Amino acid sequence: MSEPAEIGEHYDKRSPIGDELRDGQLHMWYWYDRDDDASLTEAVHRMTRKVTDTLGLRAGEHVLDAGCGPGETAIHLANRFGVRVTGITVSRFEIDRARKRARAAGVGDVVSYEYGDFMDLSYPDGTFDAVLALESLQNAPDIDQVFAELYRVLRPGGRITFSDFSLAGQGDPKRVATFMDTLKLPRLPTLPQWLDLARAAGFEVEEHTECGPRVFGRKAKYLEAAMRVQNDVTAKFGTEAVAEFARLHHGFFVPRKDQIGYVIVAARKPGR
Repeated sequence: MSEPAEIGEHYDKRSPIGDELRDGQLHMWYWYDRDDDASLTEAVHRMTRKVTDTLGLRAGEHVLDAGCGPGETAIHLANRFGVRVTGITVSRFEIDRARKRARAAGVGDVVSYEYGDFMDLSYPDGTFDAVLALESLQNAPDIDQVFAELYRVLRPGGRITFSDFSLAGQGDPKRVATFMDTLKLPRLPTLPQWLDLARAAGFEVEEHTECGPRVFGRKAKYLEAAMRVQNDVTAKFGTEAVAEFARLHHGFFVPRKDQIGYVIVAARKPGR
């Protein structure tokens, strides 16, 4: 079971090139079909919008971006909805990159980034109006504890939206095991299990969807997009770094498209 520092080191290795490829957002993409001509950056931003729109944010609210990556998602929330955002991550690279990105975007007064373990948050009860966990819960050594902490720091009536991988097919478990080992995932819940985890923490699930075919089922489009910029990325980071990045991600592409799903869940903490 990985500790927060180990998870941070894991992302310190992966995030620099991932940040370059996906414009400050390390999460998955959303392509409608093979003929969808959206760029990788647009496909990733499309997923950002699809997930964050379910939060129902209102100007002036305070949002926790739990597992904020290199910072672009928090900036998007501040600019689009007029909210204040606190992003947390255990990656030192991501904090540094996110802070530079926020200053460059001119939102340093409403967006902040901190080193934080979401299994043991420093914030008082009821600090936030909303919580976003975009592909970050998968990394938790204890998902139950994370849900409990996110529930605690939400005000009564506050909302949470999380998106993550899910176990969609039971066949050929060796492929799934390789995928999980590559990403260092302690477990991979099914969609019903994700819903049960949220409800066990006290959340009332309001909406959920499973969109794996347009996400994990579009791995080939991601590879095509990455190959188009391979020379530019290699020129910036070097051949060895790119080769290591590819090695670290090799197992990600092993499962069949029907084995790994992608869930988006919107829930609420009971109260006013």
